[in-house]
Amino acid sequence: MLKREFMRSKLFLTQFFLFGSVLTIAACNKSGPPSTSSTSSENTIRIGEVGTMTGTEASFGVGTHRGIQLAVDEINSNGGINGKKIELISRDDQGKPEETTSAATQLISRYHVTALIGGLPSSRTMAMAPIAQENKTLLVSPSGTNPKVTDFGDYIFRVCFIDPFQGHVMAKFALQNLKMKNIAILRDIKSDYSIGLAQFFAETLKKGGGSVVTEQSYSSGDIDFKSQLTAIRAKGPQAIFIPGYYTEAALIARQARELGMKIPLLGGDGFDSPKFLEIGGNAVNGTYFSTHYSSEDKSPLVQNFISKFKETYHIIPDGLSTLGYDAVMVLADAIKRASSLAPSSTSGTGSTPNSMPSLTAIRDALAHTQNFPGITGNITLDSKRNPVKPAVIQIVEGNRVQYHTSIMP
Repeated sequence: MLKREFMRSKLFLTQFFLFGSVLTIAACNKSGPPSTSSTSSENTIRIGEVGTMTGTEASFGVGTHRGIQLAVDEINSNGGINGKKIELISRDDQGKPEETTSAATQLISRYHVTALIGGLPSSRTMAMAPIAQENKTLLVSPSGTNPKVTDFGDYIFRVCFIDPFQGHVMAKFALQNLKMKNIAILRDIKSDYSIGLAQFFAETLKKGGGSVVTEQSYSSGDIDFKSQLTAIRAKGPQAIFIPGYYTEAALIARQARELGMKIPLLGGDGFDSPKFLEIGGNAVNGTYFSTHYSSEDKSPLVQNFISKFKETYHIIPDGLSTLGYDAVMVLADAIKRASSLAPSSTSGTGSTPNSMPSLTAIRDALAHTQNFPGITGNITLDSKRNPVKPAVIQIVEGNRVQYHTSIMP
């Protein structure tokens, strides 16, 4: 019986990802190879996107792409950046690091993009980073939360908070808000994101007087977690911290409830996908996770973005969509500021108001981003090119995600 249930779950997920792949590939074909005419190079700004459009994290890749595309369309409909339209060239890395490096190399060497947006998750962002740094091409990561991402050099940026902060937030939330000290960890040993987030959560929990009663592991793609959950249940934790992605997390939730475990499940932004609820069903009620924004935020900026997104895609944007949008908008703002500071010339040897500033100038402008009004909060980049911004804690209740609280840095 259990085997048949797992096979049905696996069949469902396979059908979903195949269907999503068809839709995504169709959408991304709009952003195919650029024109080789002089008009393209003179009147456009090429930006390359490397995203996971197919595979087990496809929901994240599609969400990010939609946010990026919405930002590009919005900028272009308003006249572009200093009169230049953005030309978006999107590539699918299929969830494979080797495809990530190949796509990033092609976008830089063949299409000479001004900047790269991507990748997902942190491990694939880190596959792109050394290539971008070596070629002095800007890389803005929407969702690479591992702290090592920006260590590759001064051309690497991100608009998401980092895992030390996210792990700290969830541990503090467990200790102070939920009044829970004895917590189990179930991590993905194949994911840099999961390993790092588990480490930072455990460190803060222990410093706050809590304890990790047991730490169990699984691998990406697993569908049977009963043995790990049985071992966890024997230790009697008050909650389980699962620093992984939505597919496995939802299956873990289902199997935990089948074992009679009614304790809260905690996670990070890897839970922030509509598929977490779709796969997990009633089992994910009582789950708390940190993420980057809440659709319940009443600010006009956020609500206007949600309205535009719903009008275009007919769904409410998730956190990855907002991060994709913010990544493009922060980059566009830096290009505008770099252009305004570029010296003009009537001799034809310097920059003119409509010319493209150097990548060095854009890099410097990007590094000095302060209080940029993003959908995920005001963005100020620190000396390591990481944003200082709040985290949102969401709770799943009544089969829907609801805002719970915000944690400031």
